[in-house]
Amino acid sequence: MSHHVYITHTTAFLPNDPINNDEMEHILGQVGTNPSRARKLILKSNGIHTRHYAIDPVTGEATHNCAELAAQAIQQLFQQGVNPNKVGVLACGTSNPDQIMPGHGVMVHGLLPQTPAYEVVSMAGVCVAGMAAMKYAHYAILAGAHHQAIACAAENASAMMRARGFQGEIKSLATQSIRPEIAFEKDFLRWMLSDGAGAVHLSDTPSTNQISLKIHWIELVSYANEMPACMYAGGEYVGHTFTGWKEFSQHTLLSKSILSVKQDVKLLNDNIIAYALEKALTGCLKKHPMKADDIDYFLPHYSSQFFREKVAVGLSNMGFEIPFHKWFTNLPMKGNTGSASIYIMLDEFMHTHSLSAGQKILCFIPESGRFSSSFMLLEVVNGD
Repeated sequence: MSHHVYITHTTAFLPNDPINNDEMEHILGQVGTNPSRARKLILKSNGIHTRHYAIDPVTGEATHNCAELAAQAIQQLFQQGVNPNKVGVLACGTSNPDQIMPGHGVMVHGLLPQTPAYEVVSMAGVCVAGMAAMKYAHYAILAGAHHQAIACAAENASAMMRARGFQGEIKSLATQSIRPEIAFEKDFLRWMLSDGAGAVHLSDTPSTNQISLKIHWIELVSYANEMPACMYAGGEYVGHTFTGWKEFSQHTLLSKSILSVKQDVKLLNDNIIAYALEKALTGCLKKHPMKADDIDYFLPHYSSQFFREKVAVGLSNMGFEIPFHKWFTNLPMKGNTGSASIYIMLDEFMHTHSLSAGQKILCFIPESGRFSSSFMLLEVVNGD
């Protein structure tokens, strides 16, 4: 049974060249006869300047699926020196698998021919799915079941945001003489989400030749017992009842874009800080007492720069203020990659910061799916 678990390697994979704000609608395709009326307003608010899509900008065809993005990130771990034959667990998270079955994890494993048989798990959800994979891998080692593990997360959001996915709805609106444009809760996310993957190698021993990150704890919590679904795909509210895609006819699936990703923006803005930050962190601090001064770096995942100040206010409300000079995010240049965001952020952080043994890193990952949250505390460990 291991006493500690360490992150020894991190990787990130972002497909194709970065896409700027003016190129987005060309790459994703225009929905309807007119450009999106909401795009510029949303981009001004979210503060994202570039992002990556698994789409060929010339042909408009996909260059990678979700499993392939994850496999690319994992292959980089092997290129860094991780021995695939010593790994026992592969834990994969995503909110956007390529198929309903089999599980996302085994599809990723199938793209890694140099690996042996693994214990493989697939974690579903939205942003917290990546941390669920991390926690499973962490616990597998902590329990002594395995010595090494790989956790990864990948998102291929563009596959659900291309214009062709909304053609059925646009045609339906046109027949009703309604302006052919999709509802804001769908259009909103077309300018918020992007593609990417990240992976980490976990071990019961730290690296001997480079910095590792000791995992002190990972906490996940859901408030679905109190809150309705806020961000969802493959379902729709019929009155006050959430109804899954299997209950709709094929015609309705297309005419109402039931499979598209939707967000109740008002519900998000009114509740995400109170639940995912204040309530969740209060629970963490009761279980793991610490002070804000104990934190050397803060890595918050948020979907938009709009929430940066709101997160700071939420921390202040709790008496747990972390000054902005301790924060790190790559949202403006890498975009919002959902469950993969914290992996991609952690990889860039590790490659751009000079870290010292003993420094503490607090990671924060909120999820608006049905209001979940995750916090992770890491400590820098020297290679010697």
